[in-house]
Amino acid sequence: MFFSIHKFLFQPSKTQRKETKDSKGEEKNEAEEKLSPCLGCLNGPCLGHDEHTNSKHRVAAINVTSARAARSDFAKFTTSTLFSNSHFTNHESIPSLLDSFFHFAEAFPLYHETQLADDIRESEYGHLADHVCLDYSGVNLFSHAQMNQSIATSSSSPPPPSAWRPPFFSISYKSASLKSEVKYGEKDSGFEFAIRKRIMSFLKISGEDYGIVCTANRTAAFRLLGETYPFQSNKRLLTVYDYESEAVSAMVESAEKRGAKVMSASFSWPGMRIQTAKMKKMLSKRKTEKKRGLLVFPHMSRMTGVRYPYLWMKLARENGWHVILDACTLGPKDMDTLGITLIQPDFIICSFFKVFGENPAGFAALFIKKSSKEVLQTSILARSIGMVSIVRAGKLSDLPEEEVDTTSSFSGPIPSNSKQKQSEIYEEGETSEPGGPPVSTEAEEEEEDKEQQEAYEYKEEKEEEEEEELSSEIAEVLRKTTKHNSEEIENQVEVEFNGLDHADSLGLRVIHNRLRCITNWLVIALTKLQHPHSENGNSLVKIYGPRVKFDRGPALAFNVFDWKGEKVNPVLVQKLADRSNISLSCGFLQKIEFLEKYEHLKDTVLEERVLENTIVSDNKKKEDHNLGIAVVNASFGYLANFEDAYRLWAFVAKFLDADFVEKERWRYVALNQKMIEL
Repeated sequence: MFFSIHKFLFQPSKTQRKETKDSKGEEKNEAEEKLSPCLGCLNGPCLGHDEHTNSKHRVAAINVTSARAARSDFAKFTTSTLFSNSHFTNHESIPSLLDSFFHFAEAFPLYHETQLADDIRESEYGHLADHVCLDYSGVNLFSHAQMNQSIATSSSSPPPPSAWRPPFFSISYKSASLKSEVKYGEKDSGFEFAIRKRIMSFLKISGEDYGIVCTANRTAAFRLLGETYPFQSNKRLLTVYDYESEAVSAMVESAEKRGAKVMSASFSWPGMRIQTAKMKKMLSKRKTEKKRGLLVFPHMSRMTGVRYPYLWMKLARENGWHVILDACTLGPKDMDTLGITLIQPDFIICSFFKVFGENPAGFAALFIKKSSKEVLQTSILARSIGMVSIVRAGKLSDLPEEEVDTTSSFSGPIPSNSKQKQSEIYEEGETSEPGGPPVSTEAEEEEEDKEQQEAYEYKEEKEEEEEEELSSEIAEVLRKTTKHNSEEIENQVEVEFNGLDHADSLGLRVIHNRLRCITNWLVIALTKLQHPHSENGNSLVKIYGPRVKFDRGPALAFNVFDWKGEKVNPVLVQKLADRSNISLSCGFLQKIEFLEKYEHLKDTVLEERVLENTIVSDNKKKEDHNLGIAVVNASFGYLANFEDAYRLWAFVAKFLDADFVEKERWRYVALNQKMIEL
């Protein structure tokens, strides 16, 4: 339906669109063109300008001023154009999809340039017509049409090499040394090599500078680094997350057991920006410290959509930190804005799934800078943490049974044999850090490190020999097939990544413009929903983080409140949305600090959450750890369209009906009652 509306509004009126652009948006478009080559630096000064001449500095200063003015004008124009002086107090009073899109197109004339994304969605992702998918973050490798196409073959003749379709892959768990995997993994060939090569090309990561290790999920990648980074000498671990991340929490747990001092950035209410002074203080090098530690840095908050300047990574490296770039929150082409050669993070983590809008089966990629791999330590425990091989589904029968795991989920469990290996390791006393954080002086630690280093070197040599033997054995098994020409099929297979190709065809600017328009429209639309007959004009929705903003990310954290001002449980909102074929996620905002002028809001905004199976010795520390805000989250991918945002808006508007809210609350409580047998 939406696709036909889109064509009806745009296709017949090319001349009108040109006139509109010339009369209303000429100055704004010119400002955006100036911004487009440097989208990655919107939140701070451009990198790599240290050696510019004075004249170039003046030009850069003018461009920065123009960019700021353009961003400010964008916010003012958008806010004044959409739903000006209007509020909606009944879900039946909101405008129709057609009317809403007409006004949306007038406010965002650049949106028509993203028509190609709608064409791709209609032809390759037809399943999204009935499903609003707003709970994904990552990159999809294949299209839905590609995944579901059938290959006509007869039983007597095998399919040609090109007929092996890459969507049908699975992951196979393996035990390996992380360092040796980086060293020898690039010598692989065949199916997995083709996937690795295409991914690195898509992300614009050089194989000369980085090695790639595939892991079962994002959590496994973070845990691997938590178990192999030398926290005994580089003690600090600094994270930059305004929400609770399961993957980062797993890394923190591993790091603390190995002696790390964990710190976190703080975020200012209400904009959820990084508190700059505190962050600089934590990153700055002290005279008594030779080595700093590890910074875990996402470019954007997956919950609130706040973008963080890449400049923080540059500052960290200048002060002796190693840096992990969490690229899982980046859009498909956002890496184009990151000058890898300028910043050079030591580690990059990115998630990939098969098809957008379906079960997110896939894997995560851990990129390790080759010049930084020597920093990593050998850990027997790390060998059993989710490193995987990517194999064609048809090849699973060729692998030893204990090496195969068909659970291809980002949050999938570690195979049972890993637990057995782990217990054997503890019994043999071969793990480097079986106990809690060591308490010792720097001199003792240095002496310990020397002893451990000697043991590591001997152990690593032995492991690398075993690894080479194991790799050659697995490679030999993979080459065996029931047909004599299977080796030719392995080498000649054509791996088609339609999902990546679609993102490449759209490009960075089109994707950013599309998501900027959709996200900012939704922010305004949600704030226009207001409870009827409320004395103070209580808003239905509270949005956390940035409001209308040129450079905000395509993610929203929000909550729904009833007419009495009480928050509707985010889990209830998520479940009701699911019944309307709208997939949302929930999260918990944390590390929020209130400046003096907002201090009076702290007690009403923050809520205490009970954490199960958590032991905290200090009462004050426990109190801080449990305070935050439970929220609903909507994350938009490049395949999202205006109708997705409208359907979410129409769903949230139902909560204006007090009877609807109370009825669903009672139903939710009834369904979650615990049955007790007497």
